[in-house]
Amino acid sequence: MSHEIDSTAGSLLSRRELLQRSGTGFGMLALSGLLAGGPQAFAGLPPGNPLAPKPPHFAAKAQRVVHLFMNGGPSQVDTFDPKPMLDKYHGKSLPASSLRTERKTGAAMRSPFRFQKAGQCGTEVSELFAKTAAHVDDMCVIRSMHADVPNHEPSLMLMNCGDGRLPRPSMGAWVTYGLGSVNQNLPGFIAMCPGGYPVVNTQNWRSGFLPGAFQGTYIDSQHTDVQKLIENIQNTNCTPQEQRKRLDLVKLLNEQHSTTRQRDPQLESRIESFELAYRMQSEASDAFDISQEPQYIQQMYGDGQNGRQLLTTRRLLEKGVRFVQLWSGSGQPWDNHGNIEKRLRELANDWDQPIAAFLHDLRQRGMLESTLVLWGGEFGRTPVAELPELNGRDHNHYGFSVWLAGGGVRGGYVHGSTDDFGFAATEKKVHVHDLHATMLHLLGLDHEKLTYRYAGRDFRLTDVHGRVVREIVS
Repeated sequence: MSHEIDSTAGSLLSRRELLQRSGTGFGMLALSGLLAGGPQAFAGLPPGNPLAPKPPHFAAKAQRVVHLFMNGGPSQVDTFDPKPMLDKYHGKSLPASSLRTERKTGAAMRSPFRFQKAGQCGTEVSELFAKTAAHVDDMCVIRSMHADVPNHEPSLMLMNCGDGRLPRPSMGAWVTYGLGSVNQNLPGFIAMCPGGYPVVNTQNWRSGFLPGAFQGTYIDSQHTDVQKLIENIQNTNCTPQEQRKRLDLVKLLNEQHSTTRQRDPQLESRIESFELAYRMQSEASDAFDISQEPQYIQQMYGDGQNGRQLLTTRRLLEKGVRFVQLWSGSGQPWDNHGNIEKRLRELANDWDQPIAAFLHDLRQRGMLESTLVLWGGEFGRTPVAELPELNGRDHNHYGFSVWLAGGGVRGGYVHGSTDDFGFAATEKKVHVHDLHATMLHLLGLDHEKLTYRYAGRDFRLTDVHGRVVREIVS
């Protein structure tokens, strides 16, 4: 076996030992380059702040997203998908219906609400959303949505994270991963849910295997006092200058700790969260203070909870927040298995005026064309009544409705349809993966290229599915 001289030790090295040492050296050289870029380098991100703005894959129509989540599953046949045949079959069995429901269902149940044509496009909308209907020319109603199962938990995960079974990053996390955020003093992704968490809690806005900086920041929007909206936003024990000194010390200690652990990305995210919290103290207090708005603007949104949520959302968008998700409330408010007429009137009344005001406000400020708004739930409801009474509807994933507005969406357009009774999508069917692919496309992101390598595989929001629904893009 041939040998080489080790000049530092004055001893002979075998060729195998020489290659081993050289290989280790090259590996350490590569590692040092990665460490110089911080955790972003490991994730394929540019060095520095992971939330720094990043260019899209191609020219974008939308710059930001607002997701109005009607958690629990709103009924499509009572809101945006009129079905006159239900009047004819009310109280009777549907002909040739073989679709399996989660609970026992019986006869067909007509909608207790009137539908009217709205806008120049003439799209029919329920009286429940009469004020929202005034903006139907800016909206694309997708009546042919479908999901995988009729259960809340997996359907919420599918709508939010692209997978109903396995832990995956949420859509908001993917969007901020792909585009970053304009304002470094506020979170890039905010989830507002008044009164507590929806079903499956914080999993709805998690970052999953993406760096923690992309996780949604939860706000309990039932509160009006900023001190309660954002806990510990103000430090009452010291001045801002003293607090800055304390944080600098904590940051130094954390960085020293981090270097001994090969700059663990989770630890880096935690350090960044401390800095973000400090920067938020003045910016967030201002963003959530809707009392600064003119009185006529506050009156336009109304003094209800959802009016405050949406007015706050507009202020957050103006300050550069990339993705805002608004929930109807804790649990699943739209899960109406009984007393559906009363409950739907209450729920829609809480949302109708604020949504109309929000769309009008965005348009008058020149923001609607660059803001993509999504309204909908995790699935819809059955056109047949849930037993034993004729006043409630079961879960329905076979066919339901959502609508999009602004952000490059084809306004005044109805895409697809369900069968004569509104049970299952039949024409131009759109799966949740297709919806995600299309929304990313409007943001200038190719859903097949927006990937993240984890556990030896390149993951994406749409997994191995999804197609861009070109018909709904203007």
